[in-house]
Order: sequence, then structure tokens, then C-alpha cells
Amino acid sequence: MKHTYIVTGLTCNSCKDSVEKHLKALPNLTSANVNLEKEEVQVEMKQHISIAILKEALPEKFSISTQNNTNVLNSKENKEQKSDLQQLKPLFIIFGYITIASILMHYKQWDWTSFMLDFMGLFYVVFSFFKILDLKGFPESFKMYDPFAKQVPFYAKIYPFLELTLGLLFFMRIQIPIALIITIIILGITTIGVTKTLLDKNAIQCACLGTALKLPMTKATFIENSIMIIMAIIMLTNTYL
Repeated sequence: MKHTYIVTGLTCNSCKDSVEKHLKALPNLTSANVNLEKEEVQVEMKQHISIAILKEALPEKFSISTQNNTNVLNSKENKEQKSDLQQLKPLFIIFGYITIASILMHYKQWDWTSFMLDFMGLFYVVFSFFKILDLKGFPESFKMYDPFAKQVPFYAKIYPFLELTLGLLFFMRIQIPIALIITIIILGITTIGVTKTLLDKNAIQCACLGTALKLPMTKATFIENSIMIIMAIIMLTNTYL
């Protein structure tokens, strides 16, 4: 018997492997194949297994449910109708708030250097917050496209705290040149991975806001990193030239 179920909580290939592994461990279940993009799992059973047993077999992060064909079709149509701009709405709203807050902090006595430092500080603190919300899920998503995180898994685990530290350094005006150099290096590495993902046209989740918000990897992610890198280069240039 073959059945298809909807699975929520999938963010990367590691999630796919985890779901398949736990389901295959069930007796009377001969195969389990997860479609990451469709958020579905197709299972083959020797005899019927209730949805309650399937749920118990999975880690708490995941949820499995039945869904009739009409709902599945409607869900797919809604996803297709969403443009990149609509899917990235949370990212643009947060970026807008950071920009407005940075402007308000300096509008009485405008100074471009102070504005950029506080913008970068807010950027890091806010984005690290979303990553810290799911310290288990974020590293797996991040390793999907960051080249260094793929090679050194520990780097993915400490990355949210690295961002938080950089944000505090910018706010407190401590070791700014070092913070700028680190910014160029870590975001440069991530941008290389993002570029490769976009060129390969792989449909994976962006981990810039952790796994709390499901955002697709798009050109906006590349632009977001590029803005931070350009700002860091400008400030380093102003400091040493």
C-alpha cells in the first residue's frame, strides 16, 4: 500500500534524511521518500499504519498529516502564485525597520559613519535573534549553502553568536576595523555559496532569518549580503585612506 502525507518542519536535506530514517524504522513500513520541495512523504506499507503511529515516530520538530487532493492542488496553486517579493515580505519589512531605526538615531546630527555602524549593529543583532530561536534547525539549513559551514559544522553552530558579537562591537564602537574585516570575510564566504545556489537554480530555504520564517533563497539574499559587504569596505577605506 502506498500513501502520500504532508510533512511540516522540513528545512533542508538533513530534515529529509531524518524523516525518512525515523519512518523506515517502523515495522511493516517498507519505504519512505520525502519530497523536500513539495513537503510531502510517500510511504509504502505491508499493512496499514495509522497517522498517530507515524506522528509518534517523528521528532517533535516535524508534523505529518493527511490532506485530500483538492487541498493539495489548492496549496500548490497558492505557492506558485506567490512571487519572490511576496515570499520575502518578512525580510523586506525587517530590513525597512532597521533602516528607519538607524536614520532616527542620527537625523538630528547626521553622520554617515555612525549611521552605517548602527545599521550594521542592528542588522547583526536582529538577524542573530531569529537564528538563535532555533539553534538546532539553523545549522542544518545554513550548511546547505555556506561553503565553510559545510566543511566545518561547528562554524554553523556558533554563527548566530558570532553575528550577535559583531553587532555589539558595532554598537559599542569596539574594535571596529576587526569587526569590519570579519564582516567582509564571513559574508563574502556566504555570498559565494548563495551565488552558486542561485546559478545552480537549487530550491532551498534561506537561513538568514533562521528557520522561524521560511524564506526562499533568491537574489534578495545576495543583495542583502552585498550591501553589508559594501558598507564594510567603504568604512575600512575611510579609516585607512
